[in-house]
Amino acid sequence: MRIGVLTGGGDCPGLNAVIRAIVRKAEGQHGDEVVGFYDAWDGVMEGRSVRLDTAQVRGILPRGGTILGTRRGGPFDSDGGVDRVRATMNAERLDALVVIGGNGSLTVASMLADDHGLPVIGVPKTIDNDVVGTDATFGFQTAVQIATDAIDRLHTTAESHDRVMVVEVMGRDTGWIAMQAGIAGGATAIVVPEVPFDIDELAAIVTRRHARGRYASVVVVAEGARPKPGTLSLPERGNDHYGNEKLGDLSHVIGTELSKRTGYESRVVQLGHIQRGGTPTSYDRVLATRFGLGAVGLVHDNAWGKMVALKCGQIVAESMSVTRGKTRFIDRDLFDDVAKSFFG
Repeated sequence: MRIGVLTGGGDCPGLNAVIRAIVRKAEGQHGDEVVGFYDAWDGVMEGRSVRLDTAQVRGILPRGGTILGTRRGGPFDSDGGVDRVRATMNAERLDALVVIGGNGSLTVASMLADDHGLPVIGVPKTIDNDVVGTDATFGFQTAVQIATDAIDRLHTTAESHDRVMVVEVMGRDTGWIAMQAGIAGGATAIVVPEVPFDIDELAAIVTRRHARGRYASVVVVAEGARPKPGTLSLPERGNDHYGNEKLGDLSHVIGTELSKRTGYESRVVQLGHIQRGGTPTSYDRVLATRFGLGAVGLVHDNAWGKMVALKCGQIVAESMSVTRGKTRFIDRDLFDDVAKSFFG
């Protein structure tokens, strides 16, 4: 068989581990040929590809990013995009296309498979851990570990200067990174998109902590968090060229308001793309490898429209249709029963 591979959407640690696993199993166990497409769907529509073999993927397991490059957008964003994808797959004589991506990429992959009859399967990835249908995505644990390490370091400098440290982590629609890193790092409070916050309640939590003699606080904020209506005004943000609301100012607003309400000096740290880059953790390397091996299995089962998923520790097949237009939100029991128990 000839198998195409692309990586779509935002980069994350573990992408290269998936590519490596696909090539190793496809070539070594089945005698398949693997074709990689550069720059996600753009590479497919423009016919920009490279033959991938074992020699080419040697040594990429611990490397962050993706050797194929990645972009956002897809064939449904332009006229004739689906026809161009089909034409490239025919020209390359592909028997299957493996799409490694998050919600957007998997939605496109599902539509191509279910609505247009193309032999496509998916591999879920995102540091946000927000793909419906799988218990976890690779890249998430690495991002959490990076954020936790930063929180650990910020505790000591906060204590040295009696400061409130506001740490902004990624999470436009979900607070998985903020919640997990906040719990692991012993945060004073955690602010997530799923639970609108009240700035006065947040200030009260910080004040109570300092009143007990702890003259340092670390507040973890997901970039997409929202205040309760009428409690805090945010500046107009505008949209980026993908039509998404621009983020990045919330942590500064919270830091300023906490200083006003508590009288304690605050500092803001935005971790940004540090969470995406660098070497994947051992957990993510193993999960990504298992996903890659499972993807080749789905190809040989002709399981078009399916994606690999982690369920109760096992790699299983799941319909990509469950991801369409959906977001996997945080476990509210974990947030309410565990995270909030340590606020303040």
